[in-house]
Amino acid sequence: MSYKKNQSLFKNKNLGHLIALAFYTVIIFAFYIAATNMNYVWKWNSVPKYFAYTETINVSAPIDGKLVEENGKYLVIGKDERKTLSIDNTYKFDYSVGEDVYEGDNIASKEFTKTGPILNGLWVTLKISFFAAILTLFVGVLIAFMKISSFQFLRDIASVYTTIIRGTPLLVQIFLFYFIVANIFELERIIAGILSLGIFFGAYMGEILRGAIQSIDKGQMEAASSLGISRYQAMRYIILPQAFKRALPTLIGEMISLVKDSSLVSVISITDLTKVGKEIVANTFSPFETWIVIALVYLAITSLLTYLGHRLENNLKNKGGI
Repeated sequence: MSYKKNQSLFKNKNLGHLIALAFYTVIIFAFYIAATNMNYVWKWNSVPKYFAYTETINVSAPIDGKLVEENGKYLVIGKDERKTLSIDNTYKFDYSVGEDVYEGDNIASKEFTKTGPILNGLWVTLKISFFAAILTLFVGVLIAFMKISSFQFLRDIASVYTTIIRGTPLLVQIFLFYFIVANIFELERIIAGILSLGIFFGAYMGEILRGAIQSIDKGQMEAASSLGISRYQAMRYIILPQAFKRALPTLIGEMISLVKDSSLVSVISITDLTKVGKEIVANTFSPFETWIVIALVYLAITSLLTYLGHRLENNLKNKGGI
């Protein structure tokens, strides 16, 4: 009786959450103690500027003279010459119009916020992932149709393609695209990165879609044919919608893997999130803070994709079931 009681106790959701929280708290504390024993100097105060920072532009007096304003423009008028200043009313002035200034004096300054390296790297990662995802879907659909084609040569081409692509590492393929394909066709490195990612994940996507299409009962195609619906229309309006619904969880997983594996394009000097992380570490000697932040940014992207995927999956279930 007590065994059953203990079993039901551990099945309690709230208690389970508390136990999991305690487990990860212990893990984090253990890492913290380990880092403390390393005598590592944490520099968390420098992390915000990785995302955004304030830059100040200072305008100095080019010559000795008097600061004047003419027709909305600011000038320094000296004895023998006059110099126009590239400033406007958005600047904060240290001198008033009519005051004497001397060469090298700071006349005005302006502060503005600039995006930091992590946000710049994030934009490159998102751009590469977006275009690679489009290419992946295109290649995947093409390969799936070739694999189920009635023409043997199309099935052979698709089979060889998937065997080679799935049988070699993505990192090697990135190098091949960059050093061979990109050089032959004079492609930019970012294009080489997108092509390598899209073609690599397209092979996996093709197999996923091929399996999903073939999982649909053949009787549906036969029924469509008996109703006078063409094979193209049946595939587009009957088979493919069901196949995409069934394959959706796996497709989302592949898209998440694509975003994570896009970090490999940093090896061909594309300034994505991972490359930015390497540069920050090289300049600041703060590997722990930098890589923790980079990992959290990737986690935020993949978590958002997971959430959107679950929402889409639930909507499809509510509209007709998967």
